[in-house]
Amino acid sequence: MATTGGTALILFTRDLRIHDQPALAAAAAADRVLPVFVLDDAILGSRYAAPNRLVGLLEALQDLRGSLRARGGDLVVRRGRTVEIVRELATAHRVTSLHVARDHSAYARRREAGLAAVAADLGADLVVHPGVMLVEPELVRATGGGHFKVFTPYWRRWSAVTPRAVLPAPDAVRLPADVDPGAVPPLTDLTAGAPAPGLAPTGETAARARLAWWLDGPVEAYDTGRNLMAEDGTSRLSPHLHLGTLSVTEVAASLQPRRPGHEAFLQELCWRDFDHQLLAARPDLASVDVRTKDDRWRDAPDEVAAWREGRTGYPVVDAGMRQLRHEGWMHNRARMVTASFLTKHLYVDWRIGAWHFMDHLVDGDVANNFGQWQWTAGTGTDSRPNRMFNPVIQGERYDPDGAYVRRWVPELAGISGKAVHQPRPAGEGGLFDDAAAYPPPIVDHRDARDRFLAARGAEAEPA
Repeated sequence: MATTGGTALILFTRDLRIHDQPALAAAAAADRVLPVFVLDDAILGSRYAAPNRLVGLLEALQDLRGSLRARGGDLVVRRGRTVEIVRELATAHRVTSLHVARDHSAYARRREAGLAAVAADLGADLVVHPGVMLVEPELVRATGGGHFKVFTPYWRRWSAVTPRAVLPAPDAVRLPADVDPGAVPPLTDLTAGAPAPGLAPTGETAARARLAWWLDGPVEAYDTGRNLMAEDGTSRLSPHLHLGTLSVTEVAASLQPRRPGHEAFLQELCWRDFDHQLLAARPDLASVDVRTKDDRWRDAPDEVAAWREGRTGYPVVDAGMRQLRHEGWMHNRARMVTASFLTKHLYVDWRIGAWHFMDHLVDGDVANNFGQWQWTAGTGTDSRPNRMFNPVIQGERYDPDGAYVRRWVPELAGISGKAVHQPRPAGEGGLFDDAAAYPPPIVDHRDARDRFLAARGAEAEPA
């Protein structure tokens, strides 16, 4: 929807970019544009405000501010309650239209309702633009009219939808006179927590550089290399898609679906939308089983601590957990293996694991993180809810020469080849002279499998 005349306020949320930004493109058609981002105290006071994501957010805001300034505008940064701040700014600058991107969390829906009330009170228009998804939920409905609960039929119907056109960045952003843009605060003003040492850069500039690298060759082998944990064979675009420093529509438009690597990557973008349409239908996704198994999860604090710290005695599990703590990111195959281990080997509540991931992941997203944790735990949309990943076999298959494990578990650096996936304690035919060099497994795989299947009343279903 085009906007002409007056002053338009655009509220940036998870769309921190100028390229293919529908809300910004519409707002820029007005005589004056008030670009706003609010550091919301409701979020900053919650567990969602993890240090790693805050680092990514602050970098993205600085990058966005630079891009807006290059076009004659600026980013107005405030801290407080989003709707209250928007009301103050909109009133002070006699805003005639409000623009925001659509999102699907319960918080985002409340925010949108608050913005609608502000617009009504001021006699302004509220325009909600395409947001975090490539294909909005109402465009892909199940035969019965509801949301999809199984991925494959969703993929078929989703693939038939033609996405919107990619939009150019605006040439100019004309800021109202006498606007105090405010400062992007340092991390220490927002949290006392320390970020991970190995965080990758965020911001639109870094996002577009990573996308260019990805499309310049690596995507071609994605269908065969995406599960190889030691390789740089995945896009690592998830933090950028989460923060909106990159448009999922632009990413999808850059792909050639008839090419195997491209199609496989497009399917991952579809998975992202699948989880968001699930969240749209199930706003309680982060706390309530989608398909309950009436699990009586174990209380095992020592085992959970070992899992969190990467000392379970299963090398590929420990490598993944240590990568998470160092980089604020984890390879997707490792995410599935580590989540399966917690929920099925240890039979611990998926919510404990999902929140640990949220404490560290730069790409920690309500829809994707909690949706995929439920999928792995068998309480979500997996059609094989009792599948159980054998971490030794997973390591041998997807880290065949052990490079991923040796990188993140230096205690095992002296073990060559795939033998690194099967260390045993000293004195038991093991690979160490000193049993303290690496811990023995905290649970036996067969015993864990039997316990889990008995708890679920299910037959064996290995992954």
